[in-house]
Amino acid sequence: MLQTPEQRAMLAVLDHAPMGFAQRWYWLLSTGGTTLGGFSVFTLGVALPLLMQTFVIDATMQGLLGAALLFGAVPGSLLGGPLADRFGRKPLMILDMAMITLGALICVFAGSPDMLLVGLFIFGVGVGIDYPVGSAYVAEWMPIQSRSRMMVATIAFQAVGFVLAAALTGSVLWWVESASAWRGFMLALAGLPLLYLVLRLPLKESPRWLMGKGRNLEAARAIGAVVVTDKAKLEALGQAAAANVHLVARDAEAVKAQGMAALFGRSYRRRTALACVPWFLMDIASYGIGLFTPLLLADLHFGKAARGPVASDFSDIGGSSLIDLFLLIGFLIAFWVVPRYGHIRPQVLGFLGMAVGMVALVAVLWSSGTAGPGAMAVFLGFVLFNLAMNIGPHSTTFALPAELFPTQLRGAGSGFASAAAKVGAALGAFLLPIIRAEYGLEAVLLLVAVVSLAGALVTAWLVEELGGAASLEDRHGDAIASKPTDPKPAVRSA
Repeated sequence: MLQTPEQRAMLAVLDHAPMGFAQRWYWLLSTGGTTLGGFSVFTLGVALPLLMQTFVIDATMQGLLGAALLFGAVPGSLLGGPLADRFGRKPLMILDMAMITLGALICVFAGSPDMLLVGLFIFGVGVGIDYPVGSAYVAEWMPIQSRSRMMVATIAFQAVGFVLAAALTGSVLWWVESASAWRGFMLALAGLPLLYLVLRLPLKESPRWLMGKGRNLEAARAIGAVVVTDKAKLEALGQAAAANVHLVARDAEAVKAQGMAALFGRSYRRRTALACVPWFLMDIASYGIGLFTPLLLADLHFGKAARGPVASDFSDIGGSSLIDLFLLIGFLIAFWVVPRYGHIRPQVLGFLGMAVGMVALVAVLWSSGTAGPGAMAVFLGFVLFNLAMNIGPHSTTFALPAELFPTQLRGAGSGFASAAAKVGAALGAFLLPIIRAEYGLEAVLLLVAVVSLAGALVTAWLVEELGGAASLEDRHGDAIASKPTDPKPAVRSA
């Protein structure tokens, strides 16, 4: 493992700094991908009934529209993570917002379902890039004592996206009482990423990435621009570290020689599986249910008293918003649970709670239908699903990859895991409406229950807990074994 004493000292300043306004601002601007992910999923779910009034859309096209965002996120994540490892976190955080804005503008002026597919796909590519890059950026900037909470807070902004989308889509429908209101939804989708793009321009590059490229003086200056500390001392540390490359990993030579292929080598393949498989299963469940919540509620007759597509859409927005509120409540609980109990136990128990929520819904449908007390039981089933998901796997599957991999693999590892998740999300979004049309709502709910149970079992099998609060470099076993003896050459650990 290659690390100089000066580099350790610089990282100590970053890891033990108090949380100030600058760190919180950097974190807030890093939430763009998760916010827009939630915003787009809710918005598209509300727009689908209106799109069906504007265009001729069968069940297959409906599934394609729902999955286009997610199909785009797969290549976005696969490419964005490794590119961020090579070119830096900040350039990719600018590029992704530009792509999201472009995709949304194509949707605004779309004259056919095919053009909508193109716009949504480009939008999804941008979101896919931002997930691994944003999570790596947050993990690499946050102090040790705040990192777990800020990682959970980052994915929690997906729920904030839901709430924002509910407010904006409801406002658009208030002013535009026609099926064409969906164009107003898409215009809102274009404005938000443009704002993120402009605000991200002054951000500093990740110090850990800079140190991993041997740009230690730049790293020292970046830390000094954000953390309240002795800038002259930092400058001296950066100069003394010279051009030494900071590489802390379980097998540094393999990481240097193999690059992304090291994810599948002996040292990291179990962590790669732990990062990918549970997130894949979680997204089948969460996106499949989340994207089509308005349509599922329509199946359950929550909007049956409303007349016309716009009025019915209002009803479904209300029901979806009330259910999605528990996404945010779940995340708020996760702020306390994950730092206290780690990643694995909340993930296993959360998956189990999701399965129970879906089984409860099926039991209600089979026994009492959706009238009277049954309707309230249906609502409580959705609430249990959302609470369990966000206290556990929705929070932990996002946070784990950034902490499982070293700096030189963090973007690639997070990107590969995010891509696996979005494959699951795309499968859920594409297949669930087809299953619903062919076999009914109960089949959808049972499938989600089975997937959730599988997530719990896989997590328990691949378990590798990261322990308590520690530097990112301490996550790699023998990585911090060197002694600060010589400040000039890189120090190799035993």
